[in-house]
Amino acid sequence: MKEAEIVNQRVLAGKEKALGPGHVSTLNTVNNLGILYSNQGKLKEAEIMYQRALAGREKALGPDHTSTLNTLNNLGNLYSKQGQLKEAEIMYQRALAGKEKALGPDHASTLTTVNNLGNLYSGKLEEAEMMYQRALAGGEKALGPDYHGLAG
Repeated sequence: MKEAEIVNQRVLAGKEKALGPGHVSTLNTVNNLGILYSNQGKLKEAEIMYQRALAGREKALGPDHTSTLNTLNNLGNLYSKQGQLKEAEIMYQRALAGKEKALGPDHASTLTTVNNLGNLYSGKLEEAEMMYQRALAGGEKALGPDYHGLAG
């Protein structure tokens, strides 16, 4: 993973120089570096990258663009890992509202965020059950009742 980090940092430096820090391609690399840092357990570094990607994507693409919404979901995942549950809920709710509008309520990406909210609400059984039931129903509608990826 260290090699992947070095490569991504070099790519980011090159894109910043060639395209500028606010270019969509640069912001994609920033978001990808956030994912890498999160996977490495470098949560503070991941948060910095995600916040940068979010601010840039909101400016370049708008708050309702799917790339912006995916970064919100990534931040929700990160905050959940950090135990910052209120912040995670805010990010997931923003992502969910945007994805429902942009992609529809039964799109796989929307349902991923619904499932993430279900996981977050695991201590709140009523809210968790609502989210899981919604994710299951949407997944069955979109993928069929025999798709095994829904049991995760």
